[in-house]
Amino acid sequence: MSRIEACLSTIKKNNRKALIPFLTAGDPSPNMTANLMHELVLAGSDIIELGVPFSDPMADGPVIQRASERALAQKTNTDDVFNIVKDFRNKDKTTPIILMGYLNPIEIMGYKKFVEKASKVGVDGLIVVDLPPEESADLQEALKLHEIDQIFLLSPTTIGDRLNKICKAASGFLYYVSLKGVTGSNQLDIKQVEEKIKEIRAKSSLPLAVGFGIKDAEVAQSVGRISDAVVIGSALVEKIAEYSGNTEEMIEEISSFIISLRKALDNI
Repeated sequence: MSRIEACLSTIKKNNRKALIPFLTAGDPSPNMTANLMHELVLAGSDIIELGVPFSDPMADGPVIQRASERALAQKTNTDDVFNIVKDFRNKDKTTPIILMGYLNPIEIMGYKKFVEKASKVGVDGLIVVDLPPEESADLQEALKLHEIDQIFLLSPTTIGDRLNKICKAASGFLYYVSLKGVTGSNQLDIKQVEEKIKEIRAKSSLPLAVGFGIKDAEVAQSVGRISDAVVIGSALVEKIAEYSGNTEEMIEEISSFIISLRKALDNI
């Protein structure tokens, strides 16, 4: 059983919902990222999703695109991301870490080398936004060898054979992108999300996380009622950007934000 599977299994047994915050590695600086990750865990996060900065993040909205730009301006590269995870693991051996990024940097390094490095520093899962399941066999083989979960995105338009393929290929959990478009989109329709979740659950027994469009504790609670995990991305990244000039204030703001989400999920 992977660290992600064990974490989500324990959460389910305790009748809780998982909270998964997203932040971009290297934003506001590579030296601060591991500390921010620890603060997120202290505030009640269960799994950390760490974005690998990329120059053309096509699935990301303006907020996360700008986070990637800030990280790249700090010269944050893939090896820096691995060093951040390694640094985090010096103090935290249990919180699962998922890397989320695009195929190009992985291909440049090579599947085997990338996965070996990821495994060595303690990465537990990988989301490759622009790698469809039909083309993921080679990477999947390398990930399985090192017991790293490959997590796929599902969207409102994922149906039929494609839905079946993703459900079959995925491990760890399924990540439902609750809105069409890019990260940071608005207007979440909970009823529509619930209907899609029922469709997905009929195809897979994997835990189901929902992200995109979750702005605050109220929305997180509504989504938590119908899913196993809630992913918070743009709303958190916005706070990191807003308070980047004052480290103490930033930590205070993101901690109180995550605490509010944790309380909302624990009151379902």
